[in-house]
Amino acid sequence: MGLFDFFKKKETAPEAQEALSKGLEKTKEGFLSKLTKAVAGKTTVDDDVLDNLEEVLVTSDVGVSTTLKIIERIQQRAARDKYLSTSELNHLLRDEIQLLLAENNSNDFRKFEYGDHKPYVIMVVGVNGVGKTTTIGKLAHKLKAEGLKVVLGAADTFRAAAVEQIKLWGQRVDVRVVAQAMGSDPASVAFDTIQSAVANGEDVVIIDTAGRLHNKIGLMNELGKIKKVMEKVIPGAPHEILLVLDGSTGQNAFEQCKQFTEATDVNALAITKLDGTAKGGVVIGISDQFKIPVKYIGVGEGVNDLQLFDKKAFVDGLFK
Repeated sequence: MGLFDFFKKKETAPEAQEALSKGLEKTKEGFLSKLTKAVAGKTTVDDDVLDNLEEVLVTSDVGVSTTLKIIERIQQRAARDKYLSTSELNHLLRDEIQLLLAENNSNDFRKFEYGDHKPYVIMVVGVNGVGKTTTIGKLAHKLKAEGLKVVLGAADTFRAAAVEQIKLWGQRVDVRVVAQAMGSDPASVAFDTIQSAVANGEDVVIIDTAGRLHNKIGLMNELGKIKKVMEKVIPGAPHEILLVLDGSTGQNAFEQCKQFTEATDVNALAITKLDGTAKGGVVIGISDQFKIPVKYIGVGEGVNDLQLFDKKAFVDGLFK
């Protein structure tokens, strides 16, 4: 198996689909119950049904802009077909959401050009508390299980707890961790990590960063400095800037995404904690509004509960 071939799997394994369905239970229950009420007593998709559907989507944290886009598409379909029954609404809504995710390249990993990058460098960003370090540990476990040599860089040097947490994850999943003393220059940690990965012939470098939104200028400068240092060792690094968002925060996740995409060149998203919330619709809205692929979703606390995002499996999980 070549480097990152596992990203190209086309089908979601049955056990993964089961974990996904279980992880989306709260979102599904809330979404489908609202949808049932929206069409109660109606036989055709009329203006009242569409108004109710709009409310369902907005209150499911899909976001106003994305909701209006979906409603407009269903309106066009209803006008074209003249008679659109409410029994068809679930199927039509599922198709439109899946189409929207496809347009934003979510789960189209075959289009990602990994090339011959070795090591492949991932810089992970996000505010404190979203599950950033946990996501790094689970991702390291996933990559290691595929036979790849992984090293973690503890570049969130502003919190002793962050460094200790990533060291614990390193021990738990048996991957090497490069760390310095608390308060060290984060860019120095990134430099040392990548340089040692090159020397050791490791396949993947995952760099943690500070999760502070202290101010946009400070964030830009800090992340920019880390990127610049990485490029000195490997031109073009980091190859992936992964923003981790907490799905349970709903609309707050949109604001975090806005802040980080303005501060650095985010090109992949991981949305965590979907198992503990009814706000899973945020996945749809963020993907649509920011045009950044959702690459991973967290659907549980177990080490194997970080999944590659599969748009069809995700949408099926909401409607089945």
